[in-house]
Amino acid sequence: MKTYITIICTLILHGLSYSQQDSQYTQYMYNTANVNPAYAGSRGTLSAFLLHRSQWVGLDGAPVTNNFSISSPLGDSDFGMGLSFTNDKIGPTSENQISADLAYFIQVSENYKLSVGLKGTANLFNLDVNKLTIYDPFDPQFQNVDTKFSPNIGAGMYLFSEKGYLGISVPNFFESYRYNDNDVKINKEKMHFYFIGGYAFDINENLKFKPALLAKVVEGAPLQADVTANFLFFDKLTLGAAYRWDAALSGLAGFQISDSWFIGYGYDMETTKLARYNSGSHEIFLRYELFSKTRVSAPRFF
Repeated sequence: MKTYITIICTLILHGLSYSQQDSQYTQYMYNTANVNPAYAGSRGTLSAFLLHRSQWVGLDGAPVTNNFSISSPLGDSDFGMGLSFTNDKIGPTSENQISADLAYFIQVSENYKLSVGLKGTANLFNLDVNKLTIYDPFDPQFQNVDTKFSPNIGAGMYLFSEKGYLGISVPNFFESYRYNDNDVKINKEKMHFYFIGGYAFDINENLKFKPALLAKVVEGAPLQADVTANFLFFDKLTLGAAYRWDAALSGLAGFQISDSWFIGYGYDMETTKLARYNSGSHEIFLRYELFSKTRVSAPRFF
């Protein structure tokens, strides 16, 4: 029983983030493919995205996330495809996710397209017992802890134009246990429902206001909502702020270095009791796009 309690305590960080299980991002509007497969290829060009997030800096065992994704329309067809890789480290656990997305686009009006997408994911979960303080180091429960593999599928819908978007998705339909020793099952991966939305308002020729929303619903946890307000200056510099409901305040900045390269940074300041034990969260990303004639006429926020 004491060994089971030890495992539960080391994984308690999942609960500290309102039962956060899927990777959490402050700049979700640039990383939409991670939660909605229908986004793949919607930018109309080859797009590669690289992100690093250090959450709750200064707190031992806090989440660290690295994400890479690439997507593109498939020639002149109505299909888009994407691949992504995510590594999450929390305490003694590490999880790798490899996903493939396929999207199909339907022209529903002069300005809007509707995309439907499917996601296939391979999850590899590992518990490093060498990082645990074990009451009995000879306990057989800790002698053969194998990497846990679990496949999953998801789906999403994405309605978009050059000015705005709405989306709904479930990245993983199957619920699976990340640790299972036949007697005790903990750290269950639950189904997450996502709703996203955003719009670009032209204030004047050199200024755009770009609000965005991400809402996440998962069983056993309160509704989590991120509300973001960004301003784009001269189609180059982005500055903004965000609020994660009952969790954090954030500052965001981004810069369009060239037609192809865009870099961004976000900082989260906790508004929960965890603020006493960490110095905030940092997130940085880099996006590259292969410029082509199919690219939208102006830099998009999503």
